[in-house]
Amino acid sequence: MRALLIYPEYPETFWNFKYALKFIAKRATYPPLGLLTVAAMLPADWELKLIDMNVTALCDSDLHWADLVFISAMSIQQQSARAVIDRCRAQGITIVAGGPLFTAMPDEFTDVDHLVLNEAELTLPAFLRDLTSEHAGHLYAADGLADLGASPIPRWELVKMKQYAAMNIQLTRGCPYDCEFCNITALFGRAPRMKSTAQMIAELDYLYALGWRGAVFFVDDNLIGNKQKIKREILPAIVAWMQEHRHPFIFNSQVSINLADDDELLELMSRAGFDSVFVGIESPNEESLIECNKIPNKDRDLMSSVQKLQRHGLQVQAGFIVGFDHDPVSIFDRLIAFIQESGIVTAMVGLLNAPRGTRLYQRLVSEDRLLGEMTGDNTDYTLNFVPKMQPDILLQGYRNIIESIYSPDAFYLRLKRFLKEFHPGRRHVWESKPRYFLSVVKLAFILGILEKERTYYWRLFFWSIFNRPRLLPLALELTAYGFHFRKCFEQHAP
Repeated sequence: MRALLIYPEYPETFWNFKYALKFIAKRATYPPLGLLTVAAMLPADWELKLIDMNVTALCDSDLHWADLVFISAMSIQQQSARAVIDRCRAQGITIVAGGPLFTAMPDEFTDVDHLVLNEAELTLPAFLRDLTSEHAGHLYAADGLADLGASPIPRWELVKMKQYAAMNIQLTRGCPYDCEFCNITALFGRAPRMKSTAQMIAELDYLYALGWRGAVFFVDDNLIGNKQKIKREILPAIVAWMQEHRHPFIFNSQVSINLADDDELLELMSRAGFDSVFVGIESPNEESLIECNKIPNKDRDLMSSVQKLQRHGLQVQAGFIVGFDHDPVSIFDRLIAFIQESGIVTAMVGLLNAPRGTRLYQRLVSEDRLLGEMTGDNTDYTLNFVPKMQPDILLQGYRNIIESIYSPDAFYLRLKRFLKEFHPGRRHVWESKPRYFLSVVKLAFILGILEKERTYYWRLFFWSIFNRPRLLPLALELTAYGFHFRKCFEQHAP
């Protein structure tokens, strides 16, 4: 059997880093981890080929080669996924689809031959058994949750690693919190499930053996959902592994803000090689946090928590949302002030939307306020519900936030504040590889000569050299991020 695994294309978004990746000659940020994991579950005698459309074009010759096509996608990839499905159907190729997009909206894909939904560890074996007997059905779903001990090492060798900025691995699934707007608990439950320490080390060993050196993203929705096991078992093992292998990786992940409450955990993460974390801050407005049930953020000095994380060598990347029912008109100015004062360089501010499967979606249906399905991109100036605030005021306020925080003067001021307060661990030293120097030259030419921000760029460049020389590589990396964010929002602006 020849199986072609296809990962649809992402549209231009905040997190695809399209414009920043050009500086380092990479095609995509991360490989498609879900498909690589599925590949490891397929029969050993099958021939496999993976096409990540964010890296490589899908050719007709690829489709002609395949007996079976597997597609996995997130909601934001829906348009590309639909185009792939249409191409497969036109050529009479059997399609197997799974992942968050198809699990959330199976009724939208009745023309797909086989929908293998939920977690593949539960549903893929049954499909493969039926396929062997030629009695495979249309839909495979499961009510329970998978034992991650059954999850295999992903087949990273199916991708060309050099085309990606970072590799990604998964340690846990599920989150103990149940934020109203989030569909993670609907997909993966509230009790965090975790791979064993041996599994985790085996995955690190395999990445290392394949020659990867550099950034590795733990894709967990909340890495510290089970704090005690992370602190007592996983992180000490990673610390020892990193020391034994001379620190070949740089880690980052997603965590809840209560990481700031645990000094021992902070120290372990730093020693293990974590240098950045994404935190869902959502709002500086306490009533909005109560509304969306953002438990870790309530009754907390959010600014102090952010600053503590950054003092411990963890750059905070953060998500913010406007459009809550309890947002006052003053929220836009308050959010701008919070982002600027906190020094959060990578601040993803989005409009509230309701994904299918969330408690927010259900509430809005009951209140007759839902307008349709969300696009999957909460930064594209669209809403899928009727907000309490006047829509024109909300959209203009959102636009004001974006134009303010990513204008060159505000962005570079915030970046400088971050660099002053950040205390890094082992990372952020110069590397002698020629491609890094080429990236510096590209940045200098584009941001320092061609773009309107040239004055801000050179001021930051020389300030970093004389004041925080060790952080100059990080400073330049973040200027590339800022360039991407500006370009991205310019494309989305109505």
